[in-house]
Amino acid sequence: MSDIRKTLEGLATGAVSVDEAMLRLKTEPFDDIGYAKVDLHRDIRQGAAEVIYGEGKTAEQIIGIVESMMRHGHERILITRIDQAKADAVGAVHRISYNKEARIAIAGDKAGSMPEPDGVGKIVIATGGTSDIPVAEEAALTAEVLGNEVVRLYDVGVSGVHRLLARKELIMQATVIIAVAGMEGALASVVGGLADCPVIAVPTSVGYGASFKGLSALLSMLNSCASGVSVVNIDNGFGAGYMANMINHVGK
Repeated sequence: MSDIRKTLEGLATGAVSVDEAMLRLKTEPFDDIGYAKVDLHRDIRQGAAEVIYGEGKTAEQIIGIVESMMRHGHERILITRIDQAKADAVGAVHRISYNKEARIAIAGDKAGSMPEPDGVGKIVIATGGTSDIPVAEEAALTAEVLGNEVVRLYDVGVSGVHRLLARKELIMQATVIIAVAGMEGALASVVGGLADCPVIAVPTSVGYGASFKGLSALLSMLNSCASGVSVVNIDNGFGAGYMANMINHVGK
């Protein structure tokens, strides 16, 4: 977005001619670097830049994609599912901040800071237990990088529902809620019954054998009797954080 904005601002002030602006806007909307075609116009289409999925990529490939995005004006680049070794390799070349728990890195000139929140309200992220926090942090950091105020409400599962009810005012004031839970995934239905805003349910792979690595929670959340609950894939904190961001920016 920054490249396009600079071009339009230059056109408005006369610093850029119409022909020059047209040429810039006609440039190829992706950067072909061989092993990746970096989508440079995604922020224009969707409001957020391309996010790098680190798992399955080498450190060298991640570094190359980061360099491409930085060349085109991106100052905070989100990298998900990246382990410590790859983060160290990327950090040796570019400025990054890394959260080992969430397996998220932020690269770029502004990697050490989050943008000022500009959403319409607050995103509340609740977890059933402490073991769900890594997935919740993936959601939280994703939402914060995209410009949202995030409130964390951890370890408020249904085995001690009074912990959640003690914060019901916060639940009722949220613009969107992310409910992260493993085991039987009941948290999403309870939150959905209290909230007047969209609830994004995230099943996690936390649980004993019959939880089937999150399948039990996924099916429970899909069958929730609470209205207004949608569900993302197992352990998909990123997807939940991104969707919550879109909801929190409707009308902006």
